Amino acid sequence: MEQRILGKTGRNVSIVGLGTWQLGADWGNVDPAQAQAILAASVEAGVTLFDTADVYGDGKSEQAIGKFLADNPGLGVTVATKMGRRVEQRPENYTLANFRQWVDRSRKNLGTDTLDLVQLHCPPTPVYSNNEVYDALDTLVSEGAIKNYGVSVERTDEALEAIRHEGTASVQIILNAFRLKPLDEVLPAAKAAGVGIIARVPLASGLLSGKYSKDTTFAENDHRNYNRKGEAFDVGETFSGVDYELGLKAVAEFEQLVPEGATTAQAAIAWIAAQDGVATVIPGARNVEQARANAAAAAVSVGKDFDEGVRWIYDHYFREAIHPRW
Repeated sequence: MEQRILGKTGRNVSIVGLGTWQLGADWGNVDPAQAQAILAASVEAGVTLFDTADVYGDGKSEQAIGKFLADNPGLGVTVATKMGRRVEQRPENYTLANFRQWVDRSRKNLGTDTLDLVQLHCPPTPVYSNNEVYDALDTLVSEGAIKNYGVSVERTDEALEAIRHEGTASVQIILNAFRLKPLDEVLPAAKAAGVGIIARVPLASGLLSGKYSKDTTFAENDHRNYNRKGEAFDVGETFSGVDYELGLKAVAEFEQLVPEGATTAQAAIAWIAAQDGVATVIPGARNVEQARANAAAAAVSVGKDFDEGVRWIYDHYFREAIHPRW
């Protein structure tokens, strides 16, 4: 699989990585053995980046990755984790003392002395412009607890603020066919600053898999059920913030663009990877077959007509509601 430099980390990572939110059971239950099989299938397919967070299953996702890497040493996988969502979301909680506690917990979960990449996990907006926060992160680097740090954001203005700070190695942002605003300013600014872009929610929580209908139901503990209106966290994380039924109509249009031999999901992932400035795309996988299919998207080609079609769909269905918000 093609490898790209992940911003200021200087690390080569696969253009399709693996998002592991679902391995923490936030998308319904995941068997531990199945989690290990998903990680193995991804690596076998060329994936060299796992994205996780301390809050995914309250550490279960990190622990699954830690076990896999301990059982399979020397794979050259980069692990990007996130911190900050296990406490009340107030700017004053983003301190060096708390960072040390959170990082120590993640190091234990992942079974490593030094974390490859730690991202602030969509903190309150004022955190991104607080120089003391970046000083604290720099301290963790100097102490050897982490190699690099970045941010995960909800909004483009947060990304642009983080990119201004010299130590920011990467920015993780929602980017998919139903969320195009990052293309306007964030990707060009990141490229100019040498900051790596990690594109998350590439399938709009599965909408862009083309497998859902108005009759599809989700488990009670699946965020696509309990967070449809932002009851638990930012609604932009669930179906990219789009109305579910409107999203189904847009998917029907998107399916007409998919090149022969590719699935709807693969085309959606390939389109993101083709955007200038994207380092890696991190779809999740609930089973081995999905993991392999997602990785295979790296070999799918989408051209100018496809890109124009994506932009038409966004303008027609989503721009008015989505563009001003995130």
